[in-house]
Amino acid sequence: MKTELKEVSQTQREIHIEIPGEALKDAYNSVSKKYANGATVPGFRKGFAPLDVIRVRYKEEIKGDVLQKVLPEKVSEAIQELKLHPLSEPQLHLEDAATVKVNGSEPIKLHVHFEVMPEIPMPKYEGLELTRRVRKVEDGELEDLIANRLQEQAALIPVENRPSEVGDTVIADLEGRFEDDPEGEPITAADLEVKLGDEVIEAAFTENLIGVKEDEEKEFTVTYAEDFSSPALAGKTVHYKAKIKSVGAMETPELNDEWAKSLDEGYESLKDLRTKLKADLESHAEMDADARLRNNAIQKLIEENSFEVPNVLIESQARNLLNNFAMDLQNRGVDLTKVESNFVEMAFNQMRSQAERDVRGAMLLEKIGEDAKVDVTPEEVEEEIAKIAEQYKATPEQIKESLEGQGGTGTIDNNLRTRKSIEALIAKAKITEGDWIDESVGHHTEETSDEAEEKPKKVAKAKTKAKAKESDTADTKEKPKKKAKEKSAE
Repeated sequence: MKTELKEVSQTQREIHIEIPGEALKDAYNSVSKKYANGATVPGFRKGFAPLDVIRVRYKEEIKGDVLQKVLPEKVSEAIQELKLHPLSEPQLHLEDAATVKVNGSEPIKLHVHFEVMPEIPMPKYEGLELTRRVRKVEDGELEDLIANRLQEQAALIPVENRPSEVGDTVIADLEGRFEDDPEGEPITAADLEVKLGDEVIEAAFTENLIGVKEDEEKEFTVTYAEDFSSPALAGKTVHYKAKIKSVGAMETPELNDEWAKSLDEGYESLKDLRTKLKADLESHAEMDADARLRNNAIQKLIEENSFEVPNVLIESQARNLLNNFAMDLQNRGVDLTKVESNFVEMAFNQMRSQAERDVRGAMLLEKIGEDAKVDVTPEEVEEEIAKIAEQYKATPEQIKESLEGQGGTGTIDNNLRTRKSIEALIAKAKITEGDWIDESVGHHTEETSDEAEEKPKKVAKAKTKAKAKESDTADTKEKPKKKAKEKSAE
C-alpha cells in the first residue's frame, strides 16, 4: 500500500492512499460467496447459482460491501503508520468512484482528510502589560444595600378600619374573560398580589382596586393598549372579577442599632453594620478586579500568540455554549419547542467567535502549564472537593459520586491545572494599578467573575475527549403569583 501525506494547514492533514489489487481479492471473494450462499436467482436453487452470475446480478452491492470492509481498515493502517492523531472522523474520497473495480484486477486510489492538533510554539507570555482597576465603593451603594436589607425584613401588615389606598398591597383571587370571547378560557390567578400605585402594575388595576376591603368583590373592565407588553392582551378588553382576600401595608423596621443586632450576623450596632458591609463591598470589588485582570491577561495572551485552531474543537465548544444558553432559557420559562430555527442558527453563529476564544485560550494555558511545570497533587484534588462539598452543603463522598457521571475527578484536576496556569501567567505579567473605568458604558464589557477561569476549564473537557478519540484511532407558590402578574397585571 502506497501512502503520501500532505500538510494542508496547521490543523488539516490529507493522506493519498493507493491500495493494490491483491489487497482486494480476498474481500471480493468472501463477499461474493456470502451473496451466493444467501441469494435466490431464478433458474437456480438457493445458494447454487454460479459465482459469476451472482457477481453480475449483485455487482453494486458487492462493490459497496468490499469497499466498506477494506477502506476503513487500510485508512486506519495508514494513519497508524504515519503516527497521526485525528481529532475529527476521517473523511474518505474515492477517486473514480463510478468506475472503480474491486475484483483485484487493478489498484484503487483514495484520499483522506481530517483535523489534528497543531504544533503550538511556546507562547510569549512573560512581561504582558496589564492594568488592574478596582471599582471604588460609593456611599450611595452602601446605603442602597442597607435599604435592601431593610426591605427584606419588611412585613405585610393587614390594614384595619379603612379601605385600600395607594401604597397598599391587595391580595385577591382574579378571573378575567375576554370581551370578544366570553365563553373562552378565562384568565385566572389565585392569591395575586397587587401593590397599588406600583409602576410595574397596569394603572387600571390600581384605579379599580383603590377603596376595597377584605372579603369584598369587585368587577371592573380593562382595555389594554395596542402596544401592551403581553401580545395575548395587547388591544384586548377584559372583564375582571376580583375576590379581595386581604389588604395590607408593608412595614419596614426602623433603621437603628436594635435592628442591626436583630439580624443575628454579629453586628454590634448600626455603625458596625455599615463598617462591615462596606468592607464586604470593597472585598468584592477587589475580587472583581482580580477576575477582570485574569480575563484581560488571557485576552492579551490570545492576541499576541496567533495559530490555527481545529474547527472540530470550536464546533464542540460552540455547541456547549449553545446548550448552556438553551438551559438558561428553559430555566427562565421559555418553551424551547417554540423557538424558531433561524434564532438558534443565529445564536450558534454568534457563539462560534466566543468558542474560538475559549479553545485558543485553553490551548495556550496548557502550554504555559507545561512551561511552568504545573502539577496537581491528589491532596489538592481532595481539598478542592471538600471546598465544593462545603459550598453545596454536601459530603465529599456525595460530590465524588456526582463527579463519576461527569468523567470522575479528572474534571477537578483539569480545573486546578487551569487555575494554576493562569496564576503562572499573572505572575510573569507587568501589572500596574489604574483608575476605574466603567466598561459597561460605551465600551466592551469584560467578564466580571471567574468566567476567565471557567471557560478554559470547560474546553479542557472537550480536549480530553478529543485525546481519548486519538487513542481510539491509534419556591413553588411564588411562581404562580409571578405568572399571574405577567398575564393580567403587568
